[in-house]
Amino acid sequence: MADEHRAAENGELSVTRSDVDGVTVLGLRGEIDCDTVGALARAMPPADPTAGSRVVVDLSGVTFMDSSGINALIAAHQVTRAARGWLRLAGLRDSVRRTVELVGLDTLATCHPTVREAIAA
Repeated sequence: MADEHRAAENGELSVTRSDVDGVTVLGLRGEIDCDTVGALARAMPPADPTAGSRVVVDLSGVTFMDSSGINALIAAHQVTRAARGWLRLAGLRDSVRRTVELVGLDTLATCHPTVREAIAA
């Protein structure tokens, strides 16, 4: 946990990946920008059209996200949708939520207060 906090303080992005009831949960901490977005892209599960890709991205630890992050999440939405699945966002801080809403990403990927609520929706 200390490494994740250090990453966030240094303007980096740490990603944890877990499986909860067949849903891939990506926990992000830090900043998502052109220098760090690759970590998010690499963490996304491969599309599986036979099983459907269900992904929740926990943004509660994200302090900043620019257009690189928006583009990565749009791409993730397209991949999960093509695989007959879905992408949901959870725990958005106000500054990140404003960015997501400004570009309309919240109309593609629903936003939820918590990971638990995103999985249950």
